[in-house]
Amino acid sequence: MKFTKTDLDGVVIIEPKVFGDHRGWFMETYNKSNLAEAGINIKFVQDNQSFSAAKGTLRGLHYQLNPKAQTKLVRCTKGAIYDVAVDIRKGSSTFGKWFGLELTEENKKQLLIPKGFAHGFMTLTEDVEVQYKVDELYAPDCDRGIIWNDPEIGIEWPMDVTPILSAKDEKVPLLKDAENNFIYGE
Repeated sequence: MKFTKTDLDGVVIIEPKVFGDHRGWFMETYNKSNLAEAGINIKFVQDNQSFSAAKGTLRGLHYQLNPKAQTKLVRCTKGAIYDVAVDIRKGSSTFGKWFGLELTEENKKQLLIPKGFAHGFMTLTEDVEVQYKVDELYAPDCDRGIIWNDPEIGIEWPMDVTPILSAKDEKVPLLKDAENNFIYGE
């Protein structure tokens, strides 16, 4: 596995080694030892999978408050997405900054998004499947969100379309108004 740090502390691009031949290919999508060698020691407890039928579907920006905050390891297994992490750790030098990366079934890249970050993605194709591991179970009482087009964050989504949103994601607040109990360094 290849590990590439981003400008956001803790957000890491993970590229698995893919072994192919005339039959197809094989790869390890998760290897606890390889991650530990890279300084990533996370105990994942739940795997999630989503399907989005339409191109331009936007899911996010989501996070869970402490003490049920989640680290996510995200990959796209069918189609393509633009995956985004936003630093929402108060006191961080990159608070409100974002990082985006195209994850596709072809490039097989994964994005590690630690606690203290909001996460979202936009589908770039039809019939998209996204799988991700989390290190904390879903806790509806801690579930929060930030509006996808917050002008202070300024995410440059790759498609200039009105996204397809859930009713929940249409009603979430701006970052400045969102409930947030993340403090950088804690």
